[in-house]
Amino acid sequence: MISGRALVWAWLAFAGALLVVRAVGASMSGDEEGHRGDIHSYARPGLARVTHVALDLAVDFHAKVLKGSATLTFERPPGAPADAPLVLDTKGLVIEGVTRPDLRGGGAAQGVGQPVPFEPGKNDPILGAPLSITLPADATSVRIAYHTTADSTALQWLTTRDSNGRLSPFLFTQSQAIHARSWIPLQDSPAVRVTYEATIRVPELWTPVMSAEHDDPPGIVHRQTVYRFRMSHPIPPYLIALAVGDLSRQELGPRTGVVAGPGVIKAAAQEFADTETMVKAAEARYGPYRWGRYNLLILPPSFPFGGMENPMLTFATPTVIAGDKSLVSLVAHELAHSWSGNLVTNATWSDFWLNEGFTTYIERRIIEDLYGTRRAAMERVLGMRELRDELKSLPPRDQVLHVDLAGRDPDEGMTRIPYEKGALFLTTLEQAFGRARFDAFLRAYFDHFAFQSITTKDFRAYLRAHLFTQDEAAAQHIDLDAWIEQPGLPEGYPEPDASAFAPVDAAASDWSAGRRTAAQLDATAWSTQEWLRFLQSLPATLDAGKMAELDGSFHLTDRGNAEVACQWLTLAVRHGYKAADARLDSFLTTIGRRKFLMPLYTELLTTPAGGVKARALFAKARPFYHPIAVESVEKLLSKKPPQEP
Repeated sequence: MISGRALVWAWLAFAGALLVVRAVGASMSGDEEGHRGDIHSYARPGLARVTHVALDLAVDFHAKVLKGSATLTFERPPGAPADAPLVLDTKGLVIEGVTRPDLRGGGAAQGVGQPVPFEPGKNDPILGAPLSITLPADATSVRIAYHTTADSTALQWLTTRDSNGRLSPFLFTQSQAIHARSWIPLQDSPAVRVTYEATIRVPELWTPVMSAEHDDPPGIVHRQTVYRFRMSHPIPPYLIALAVGDLSRQELGPRTGVVAGPGVIKAAAQEFADTETMVKAAEARYGPYRWGRYNLLILPPSFPFGGMENPMLTFATPTVIAGDKSLVSLVAHELAHSWSGNLVTNATWSDFWLNEGFTTYIERRIIEDLYGTRRAAMERVLGMRELRDELKSLPPRDQVLHVDLAGRDPDEGMTRIPYEKGALFLTTLEQAFGRARFDAFLRAYFDHFAFQSITTKDFRAYLRAHLFTQDEAAAQHIDLDAWIEQPGLPEGYPEPDASAFAPVDAAASDWSAGRRTAAQLDATAWSTQEWLRFLQSLPATLDAGKMAELDGSFHLTDRGNAEVACQWLTLAVRHGYKAADARLDSFLTTIGRRKFLMPLYTELLTTPAGGVKARALFAKARPFYHPIAVESVEKLLSKKPPQEP
């Protein structure tokens, strides 16, 4: 209960603050817009910047909500008005109250701080709603009591079946790009780096894990298990991550491990046994791994991405457990983010290529070190195929590395362009300046910008000052604007060496031309990469009979490898191979990874009958898909269906 004096103080402060809040919140232009900085965040770190987040959350599987508080420590930069409000991002949250924890109100005996005025703003379908909090000049922290809702797009609540057939609840978050605001009220911009700590209260028997150190042994309070976590390095908000389920950990090396449910952990540990060696390989080239431990969390198959590079705890899809380590490039990719993305971060989502282009380049260097130049070359060729396909499908504005996302969801910038075109640009620099010099440049770059968020402009300035000056003749041949600011690929880009695929290309040509039957193809030892190349090389004139011939010899419909299965099922839809229909139905209703969903649904939607099937499958699978995947598929399905001729 709050005393009468406290209520009077709160209402007077609220009335006096409304003018300030409305003056700041009414417009996003002029000087205040300059303090905003990131077009995908309402935050104005130029006026008040959050530096630390302390969470205290209870996980309620029955109600499917997180409930508790976030205590934010903030600072006002020099020259900022002393009475400027603290502006936060929210989406799908119910704000129950805001207090100043360093001043006790009438409820001090219960640990309640002094109430302070706050004002939620108008909701935007992409950005959510701002939360403006007015605080005295001497305030340095604020506590927001809140709970999540069904509109919290970062959260997926699942009921999974374990290896013994028991139904177990599971929760995980996916905060990139701007979904952190849907489970934590904060300044959800990658430019606003924060440290964080968390007290997570879960039902007994379930284990939470986070992108942070586990501070203390758990305790039991009111039949809940209480865990505490701490991240001491400043990270962008999208890297704050939580998962809760029936989880255990198996060590892979002195500082690496895998975390998974009981039915998955053994296979995952075998698949990712090389993780410690990957860390050492990356360190040898790009400097020390600065995050302590590196664990891989294997999520349920509804996870919408291949992996998410949350520091200390990569979230990964189970679809990369192929049984032969052929898909561990995903682990190399997420590990590489420990340098490019987590250590040095894009300051805005228009600079996303600084995260993903660097990471894709480093990923392939790690693969080369561990598995040889042939494997790395095949990965580059397959990546180039993806890039060319993407360039054909995208408008010019989205073929640019430094992409303009004004008025758009930043998820729209997460195409293959920042990954593959970005990596190709870095390969161009490597070839122009020499691998040894470029490696030294990258290592110095990570040291120089460690634990900072930077823009494309920052990178260009550093590149000119620290690489171009070392060889001005080589620099003359690098057109930065053509690579970074213009669509398509510049003239003279390096073409990956496809010679490793020569036997596969010959087999595809011979079989397509009828010179060899499927049974005569020497494909029993082909890797995942070789099968992908073969299937991608088949002509557009295949019929169901030719598909059946391949299937009869190589059992492609029943392949457990998700990458090969997706490529095969796409062909099956395209060429009317009905024998694969049951597998297609099962695939689309048991796997939620967008990389597989989007091409399969897209292919189905090319015909009226396929469109009917796609909508029926989506209606069945929708409760299983993560909200991010649901939104992506719904956008596809909303397009006008093709008409019968």
